[in-house]
Amino acid sequence: MKLHSTKAAPVRRATGRQWRRGGGRWHTLDGAESVPEQRRCTADVVVDCAVYEDGCRAASLPPQQVLDEARKRGGFAWIGLHQPDAEHLAEVAEVFGLHSLAVEDAVQAHQRPKLERYGDTLFLVLKTIVFVEHEKLTATSEVVDTGEIMVFAGPDFVVVVRHGSAPGLARVRKALEARPDMLKHGPAAVLHAIADQVTDDFLDVADAVELDVDALESDVFSTAHGDDAERIYQLKRELIEFKHAVYPMARPLERLTEGADGLIGAEMRRYFRDVSDHLSHVKERLTAYSELVDGLLAANLSQLAVQQNVDMRRISAAAAILAIPTMIAGFYGMNFEHMPELRWTFGYPLMLGVTATLSALVFRAFRRIGWL
Repeated sequence: MKLHSTKAAPVRRATGRQWRRGGGRWHTLDGAESVPEQRRCTADVVVDCAVYEDGCRAASLPPQQVLDEARKRGGFAWIGLHQPDAEHLAEVAEVFGLHSLAVEDAVQAHQRPKLERYGDTLFLVLKTIVFVEHEKLTATSEVVDTGEIMVFAGPDFVVVVRHGSAPGLARVRKALEARPDMLKHGPAAVLHAIADQVTDDFLDVADAVELDVDALESDVFSTAHGDDAERIYQLKRELIEFKHAVYPMARPLERLTEGADGLIGAEMRRYFRDVSDHLSHVKERLTAYSELVDGLLAANLSQLAVQQNVDMRRISAAAAILAIPTMIAGFYGMNFEHMPELRWTFGYPLMLGVTATLSALVFRAFRRIGWL
């Protein structure tokens, strides 16, 4: 398969410039060119595509030209894709020589964080986490949302594929372009910058999740006891989703710091060790949150059991008090002719007095032992 040739106007870099593939051509999205509606049925695919030389951005080109230009200049190409379909990614894969298995994973997404090598190309999969804003945690609140970033890194190119809610990497590209000394390290620097940004996002989300944990802890141990089990369980499920993104990422970072791959130089391995340290910090915080939420769930269940016992004691005390007038009324409700004080004038007031006195004594006894 060959990419369609481009005969459009010369490419110029512009803020927010993206590329769309439609109708057999790549079109720049600027105000001077209008794309027919039928050609815009596919979402934005190529977010940015550029050649870097000596740590500086040298040219912005279409994907079918960028690799050749990078090799001519002795630099590297960096292309960013957003949710490409099989057709788009197959065209890019042919230009950059990407392995079919890795391309299949990049199209289907839903992969675990991992690091694979295909020839001289590294394939890194990262899970991203985005905090979902909410006023208060409920039994149906979505706390975190996941996305995926796949990175193909070769000696002279980097292809980045984003899926789901993965944040855009424009900030990463801009930050690297502001540091030519870092960008001189080539694809390894881009790989580090992406992994570092994903890990920093983990830390930010962990800070936000901590607020939910603290708020839930306050609610569980507040004087107004409620059934918070569903809210606790929902937060626990969201923490598990968070952990599925963080924990498997440790092994790929370890491999990048071990120096077993020639693409990562000694200098960049130090930077990857720093990312690995940050990831360990996130893992420790998630472990602490999980243990705390487990404790909150146990405390909530214990509170419910205690509250049920208190309720049962109150019900039992009330039943005992009500048993006194029931018993006395039951005696005098029997249809016997010869009953004590049956025809006495003060019999009825006496029965009421005795009933009230005995009920008051029993009530006082239950109050003394804390049942009422």
